Amino acid sequence: MSLDPSKWYFKTYAFVMAFLCVGPLALPLVWINPRYKGSKKVIITVITLLVCYIVFVLLAKSTESIYNYYNQVLQLSK
Repeated sequence: MSLDPSKWYFKTYAFVMAFLCVGPLALPLVWINPRYKGSKKVIITVITLLVCYIVFVLLAKSTESIYNYYNQVLQLSK
């Protein structure tokens, strides 16, 4: 199976756009890309997973903060 590296889905902008839209679900675009060597694929995968983890932790903390705020507002309104 020979993949043509000039296809649009092998371009860097395609991966960046996919990452911004669907996060780690864009990783198959990295792993099937014939222009990337194995070490580069691993580095991009680790960075992608790390960024997604950080975003998830921040989302969880902000959701908890909003929940606590509205809980306090509800307590005051009683």
